[in-house]
Amino acid sequence: MRAWLAAAVLGAGLASWANGQAEEAAPAPAAGDRRSLWPQIRSAADLGEIRGGSAAWDPGTVALVLTVNQDGPHAWADIPAPAEGWDLSRRTQIEASVENVGTVPAEVQVWAVAARGWDSVGDVARLAPGEARLFACRLRETFPDGTPKLDPGRVSGVRVLVRSATAGMAVRVAGLAATGETEPWTRPEGRIELPAVVEGPAAPGRRVRYQLSGDEGTHIACLLHLPDDWRPGGVYPVILEYPGNVFYTKACYSTGLPDQCGIGYGMARGRGAIWVSMPFVERKTNSIAENGWGNPDDTADYCLRVVDEVCRNFAGDRRNLILTGFSRGAIACGFIGLRNDRIAPLWKGFHLCQHYDGDGWNGATLEGALERAKRFRGSAVFHTDNSADRVKPVNDIMNVPTTFVNSGLGFHSIAMFLDDRESTQQVRRWFAELVDTARTVRP
Repeated sequence: MRAWLAAAVLGAGLASWANGQAEEAAPAPAAGDRRSLWPQIRSAADLGEIRGGSAAWDPGTVALVLTVNQDGPHAWADIPAPAEGWDLSRRTQIEASVENVGTVPAEVQVWAVAARGWDSVGDVARLAPGEARLFACRLRETFPDGTPKLDPGRVSGVRVLVRSATAGMAVRVAGLAATGETEPWTRPEGRIELPAVVEGPAAPGRRVRYQLSGDEGTHIACLLHLPDDWRPGGVYPVILEYPGNVFYTKACYSTGLPDQCGIGYGMARGRGAIWVSMPFVERKTNSIAENGWGNPDDTADYCLRVVDEVCRNFAGDRRNLILTGFSRGAIACGFIGLRNDRIAPLWKGFHLCQHYDGDGWNGATLEGALERAKRFRGSAVFHTDNSADRVKPVNDIMNVPTTFVNSGLGFHSIAMFLDDRESTQQVRRWFAELVDTARTVRP
């Protein structure tokens, strides 16, 4: 998996993100300038999601212990912000003291989790048994081009994660606090903000968890966003988007879930088009696959059903269906979107970011990609941060106008689609021209 992600960025001509940004010394907080982030936690019941283990809360020492009870790729405990949120807009970092209280070495990660969008910030270290370390999540961390990674005023919580989890690993977390003080954070000019995921029925401007008929009682759902200007009787282009693969390293916080999609919102800026964030599906377990394709046939079938329901129930336009994705999701444009003769004719265009079908990852061989490309019936393809030379064999078979841009972000991320850089403006113009929004019917 490391090789795949590194290859994705090297193929795009970007600096290697897998090694992270150059290490910088964390700013030293002023004496006494610490705000505890524990007050809302009074027992283990106040914690968020616990995966792969158990979490015990010690009110006496104000600390939690995460104990891994099963082998797996990850185990974690989430410390949620209070309902009113944490006011961290003037803070420089979140700190926590973590000690390995287990009997074997453990790779520990502490993440300040962004409430919306892709880019959380974290600190990673391997701790020997008995070793303790101060972890620091730099809230003002930027991408190589200077773009901020997250809004410190919108941190939803802290995730303490053990990677390559083995039963018996255990870590103790204490001293969770926001430290340092600086000028209030301000959103960069022209940057848009993803809508929050909310529960309840679909409505204009809302991004909701949406289950297909018959999926009640399962964990399978997509995220549906109706544009701000959605009205009954209209006809709206539909952007379907697949997320990247689950992956947690110093340089990447990727859950593998539809929640982390954002390209489609940036492409249409929340108006004039329906945006659907798609899961990879495993029907055998009725679950979303964070890693890999799930069952590729199940995933393709689910996509067909989503298109049917969105077009039937929410005025989606079957003539204007766009498929996009990042990393694993970019590969899925071909691997899933052209999987068979039922799904392939749906698409008017593809947009692929930092990957492409045919690189060999998880069965997406070049030989298979060339066969799938023959099924493409769309009008255009757009690549962000992909090499024209690498995708040429597939493009030659698709034989449609193809655009290549370099975002300049220099990182494995989709943050570029939320600002007004030239590459994003090109994507927006391409989309508007492709779906011919001037002809979209309005009531």
